Amino acid sequence: MLPLEGIRVLDMTVVWAGPYCTALLSALGAEVIRVETTNMFVPLTRGIMARPARHQLERLMLFQGGLPDREPGQRPWNRYPIFNAHSSNKLSMTVNLKTPEGLGIFKRLVSKSDVLVENNVTETMGKLGISYEMLKEQKNDFIMMRMPAYGSTGPYSNYRAFGVHIEGVIGHSVMRGYTDMDPSSNTAVYVADAAGGAQGAFAVLAALNYRRRTGKGQLVELSLTESALPYFGEMFMDYFMNIRNPERLGNRHPYAVQGCYPCKGEDRWLNITIFNDKEWDAFCKVLGDPPWARDDRFTGVTERRHNQDDIDPHIAEWTLGMDNMEAARLLQEAGVPAGPVMDQRDAVNDPHANERGFFEEIYQEDCGVHKYPGAPFRFSNTDTSIRRGPVRLGEDNEYVYRTVMGYSEEEYSDFERLGHIGTEYDPGV
Repeated sequence: MLPLEGIRVLDMTVVWAGPYCTALLSALGAEVIRVETTNMFVPLTRGIMARPARHQLERLMLFQGGLPDREPGQRPWNRYPIFNAHSSNKLSMTVNLKTPEGLGIFKRLVSKSDVLVENNVTETMGKLGISYEMLKEQKNDFIMMRMPAYGSTGPYSNYRAFGVHIEGVIGHSVMRGYTDMDPSSNTAVYVADAAGGAQGAFAVLAALNYRRRTGKGQLVELSLTESALPYFGEMFMDYFMNIRNPERLGNRHPYAVQGCYPCKGEDRWLNITIFNDKEWDAFCKVLGDPPWARDDRFTGVTERRHNQDDIDPHIAEWTLGMDNMEAARLLQEAGVPAGPVMDQRDAVNDPHANERGFFEEIYQEDCGVHKYPGAPFRFSNTDTSIRRGPVRLGEDNEYVYRTVMGYSEEEYSDFERLGHIGTEYDPGV
């Protein structure tokens, strides 16, 4: 058995952090049911827009990695990589929660479930009439996991945010960049989304363990901002102790020769770090002990650190004639920390990842067979392979309404007629 078999999780998550949290829970065996609607399209979850025109595909390429074969297909919302990457093993049902009838359906589903995970703006659940008190009325030991950007209290509680905004609020954005550039030149990063998703899954497991021991559910809140901030602990310690903000270092490290150097080929790069004299001597030996390496400015750790601007052109002259993978191998064998800058092509073809079977070929009806990232954990007695391809909108309506909630065939037909049940977004969406 998978660790969470028998646990049912309702998934009302958006974009990345929340869906990644529930992806981890589903990989552990929980039955994760996405509660969706055909009446509204949630931006940046099942894509940017429900039905993109052909002239809008370039925009999709820029913001979301495009669509398979650059084709929208009949149901584009089932084809977006940003969604499909974390929606394997899940189920999907649809209901219009903005109606009293839809809220009644949802309450019935809660009574048959164990956990609700959501990462919407704090006020969203309240507007839908969903509170932890209401959930407990349906099932006394129910667990609710909330993952708002800034927490559900305080002056920022209802601020909208993606991961990139959170990076700015915690000061990460200003740490990044080259020494001769200002923060406006930075590209976006989304550490907070990945961090929040993983820590959110951990918090749900802790709440389930608490319930198993005590019989009590609880409301759990994880602020995405607060979950990411400790990743930069030394920066905050420096400020607390010295009232000093970190400076942008580019690819360098304050205690070593470190850089990212161009290699043979188009846009191919190599990272190299040299901490001490032993690594420096090994590095010089790989390069054939060039005369420039014996310069007095480079003889010790302190000298090299202060004169790295003069060292970098020499290193780049060597790397430019090397394949980045081969150069990394040579340096690693000599005991010098080095590694290629890998793009998605390299990651997919990486022999280590493929030997471990991390990427799995999975079929989904609306986009065919593609490789998807598997579970990031392995169990000696449990198979964590992907059990099912990325879930399509409303794919499991009949199972959820008829089997899980016990509605009759006639009631199911009525819900279809009233617009709760469907597999396509309404024409006006």
